[in-house]
Amino acid sequence: MAGEFAGKVAVVTGASSGIGRATALAFAREGASVVVADRDEAGGQETVAMIRDVGSTAFHVTCDVSQDADVARMVDATVRTYGRLDCACNNAGIEGVQATTAEYPCEEWDRVLAVNLTGVWLCMKHEIPVMLAHGGGAIVNMASILGVVGFATAAAYTAAKHGVVGLTKVAAVEYATQGIRVNAVCPGFIATPLLDRAGITPGTDMYAMIANLHPIKRLGTPEEIAEAVLWLCSEKASFVTGDAMLVDGGYVAQ
Repeated sequence: MAGEFAGKVAVVTGASSGIGRATALAFAREGASVVVADRDEAGGQETVAMIRDVGSTAFHVTCDVSQDADVARMVDATVRTYGRLDCACNNAGIEGVQATTAEYPCEEWDRVLAVNLTGVWLCMKHEIPVMLAHGGGAIVNMASILGVVGFATAAAYTAAKHGVVGLTKVAAVEYATQGIRVNAVCPGFIATPLLDRAGITPGTDMYAMIANLHPIKRLGTPEEIAEAVLWLCSEKASFVTGDAMLVDGGYVAQ
């Protein structure tokens, strides 16, 4: 299949829906073979079927990114099946509960940090050696506007996403001369199942309020975030590493 990523192999975590699914499909449309990783096997298999429908190849790996053994198995399966790993979008994440800092439950803090921050580190821990062995690659970690600014009642999520931005910068500096570029994308509020689960759906007052937080006066789409990921992984971004790219409808510019 022709395309900008023809002959390349991409791993996308959290790819059963939302930004992850859109990113996996975008890689596939540009010719990449895609590894769809997610705890949700049914959703992951749906993404695989969608990729095959556009003429590319893919397989699903059930993976909890907070578990080292799961991440190691994901990367091993990638190399065993496709022989290499060129691009990775470490996207898997959870929202956590809403509570003020002093009232935030300890178990929720641990859960959110384990998936949203430790999970990104574990993915890079296993992805980078494979990329080094095959001449380099590009990694995009999914951060958030809450990796740049604060948001009341989202202590764990905000702390984790700030950590993702910092971790991205460290890895970018460490591997800049070894053919690996590492960047992050910081989306604003995106219309995904994550917001649906919080009751933030089109037509509700909360949806309208959140849309109005952005100067562009709407929420983003998963496809808009996927385009940023693909650009950062492409040769067009060959001089870009260590960046935390805002794709936020002007949210942070205010």
